[in-house]
Amino acid sequence: MAPLVPRPSLPAALALGSAALGAAFAAGLLLGRRWPPWRFRRQQRLLPPEDSPLWQYLLSRSVREHPALRSLRLLTLEQQQGDSMMSCEQAQLLANLARLVKAQKALDLGTFTGYSALALALALPPAGRVVTCEVDAGPPELGRPLWRQAEMEHKIDLRLKPALETLDELLAAGEAGTFDVAVVDADKEHCTAYYERCLQLLRPGGVLAVLRVLWRGEVLRPQPGDSETECVRNLNERIRRDVRVHVSLLPLGDGLTLAFKI
Repeated sequence: MAPLVPRPSLPAALALGSAALGAAFAAGLLLGRRWPPWRFRRQQRLLPPEDSPLWQYLLSRSVREHPALRSLRLLTLEQQQGDSMMSCEQAQLLANLARLVKAQKALDLGTFTGYSALALALALPPAGRVVTCEVDAGPPELGRPLWRQAEMEHKIDLRLKPALETLDELLAAGEAGTFDVAVVDADKEHCTAYYERCLQLLRPGGVLAVLRVLWRGEVLRPQPGDSETECVRNLNERIRRDVRVHVSLLPLGDGLTLAFKI
């Protein structure tokens, strides 16, 4: 039989623990003097910079973009505020999630040229439908020829009115719990209202995606009177605490929250 190792008494254990904590504290002070804290900080961006060879490699080994979708992305980037649209890797992730949940119906708040609407439409079956909301009639007309080129125009149901009006109309028409995917990339002042209505319209197991939830990093340093940043921060906290969903916030683009309705 192996010899028994005597257990230290409680006072001895406390003494050993205190000594270990003291040693760790001293080591921390020493390391802090020898290597300043900035050496241990992670870069603010969790993914490689978009112009880095590693990021380009990642995209080249991942993104499979329909020719019409790629053309629409490049066209959109030429427009004023075009760089605010979802990135190609975000669009592909959402399309793959739509396929995964066997989506038939999708919501898209913030059409612009219809890049996200087209990405979703390409992922839906022939009878699928994307209800997309926009208040400005101009940008969608830029994208419409490419919807047609991709043979997806019949799936895209464009509503030219404030998104809240469309969402309320869908709820009044009895479409609550019938949508599979919802994408929110509209004005931030109403983002909480969009979230709540989309959640009502989604079926259990549906996916709700909210874009630009890091808001160019301003969520860490809100300025007095900055209502947009405050709205984004409030929504992020609301989703984090929402027991109706499972949630993941991903460092893609300017931040992408995925909420899976329970």
